[in-house]
Amino acid sequence: MSDFERFVHTFFNLEVAAKYWPDLLKGLGVTAGVGVLVAITGLVFGVVLAVLRAMQFRPLSLLIIAFADIMRALPPLVLMIVFFFAFPLIGMPMNAFTTVWLALSLVLAAYAEESVWGGILALPRGQSEAARSTGLNWWQTMTAVILPQAFRIAVPPLTNRVIAISKNVALGSVVALNEVLNEAQSASSNSGNPTPLTMAAAAYLLLFIPILYAARRLETRWQWKV
Repeated sequence: MSDFERFVHTFFNLEVAAKYWPDLLKGLGVTAGVGVLVAITGLVFGVVLAVLRAMQFRPLSLLIIAFADIMRALPPLVLMIVFFFAFPLIGMPMNAFTTVWLALSLVLAAYAEESVWGGILALPRGQSEAARSTGLNWWQTMTAVILPQAFRIAVPPLTNRVIAISKNVALGSVVALNEVLNEAQSASSNSGNPTPLTMAAAAYLLLFIPILYAARRLETRWQWKV
C-alpha cells in the first residue's frame, strides 16, 4: 500500500463513513439546533440589556456592566461545568442541552450588549434630541431612531461573535451533549479510524460557510447604508 493509499484509508475510509454517517448527521442536527437557539436568545437578551443600560439608571447600569465583564472573562467551558456539575447540588439540575444553551447564550448576550451599546454611543447625541423634538417619547426614539442605526454599526462584531460562540457548541462534549464532534469522537474510538473526525470537519464547513457568506453580505449591505 502506497503512502497516498494509506492516507486515504486512514482519513477517508468509505466503509467507516458509510457505517457512522447516520450518527454524525444526527449530531449535526443537534449542533445546528443549539447554535440557532443560542444565537436567538443571546442576541435578544443582549439587545434588552443594551436598551436597559441606555436608560442611564446607575445601579442597573452597574449590574449590566458587571454581568457583561464577568461573562466575557469566563471561558464558556467553565460555565458549562458549573451549570452541569455544581447546580444540581443546590437543587437546580440541568441536562446537557440546557447547560450548553444557557452557558453560550449568556456569553453571547454579554458580547451583544457591549456591541449594541457601542453602536448607541457612536451615534451623535443630536440624533436623540432631534427625535425627541418631533414629539417622540424615549421608547419611540430608542426603537425607531437609535436602535436601527446602532444595529448597523454593531453588525460586524456581532456576526463574528455569533459564529465564534456557535462553534463552541463543540464544548458540549464535556457534558455529554451528542453534538457532531462528540459523535465523531465516539465513532473514531469505536472504529479505530479517524475518518469520522474528517467527516465532522466537513460537516462544520457545510454548516458555517453559508453562514459566513450570509454574514459578509449583510455586513457589506448595512455598512454601505451607514
